Amino acid sequence: MNLLTVFLQAAGGGGNYSFLIMMVAIFAIMYFFMIRPQNKKQKEIANFRKNLEVGQSVITAGGIYGKIKEIEDNTVIVEIASSVKIKVDKNSIYADAQAQTK
Repeated sequence: MNLLTVFLQAAGGGGNYSFLIMMVAIFAIMYFFMIRPQNKKQKEIANFRKNLEVGQSVITAGGIYGKIKEIEDNTVIVEIASSVKIKVDKNSIYADAQAQTK
């Protein structure tokens, strides 16, 4: 009986704080390696969409490459071939990485 009380006291003594510290550490790791980079990437994409310019090479969410011909409030006219223009929502426009490296 005496041995059982010693085991129960040892298990319940400092376990609560170590569990709390471990949970805070896991949340901090997830924040710095997952949440923060994703928020940063979303801000970069929003800044890109806000600063769109005519003649800029872009990619649509569907994977269509083209150049911006007109910019309206919520839509963009993209020329994908000579005399072929499509109207695309601004939220589905991304930067063309190949055009930026040239």
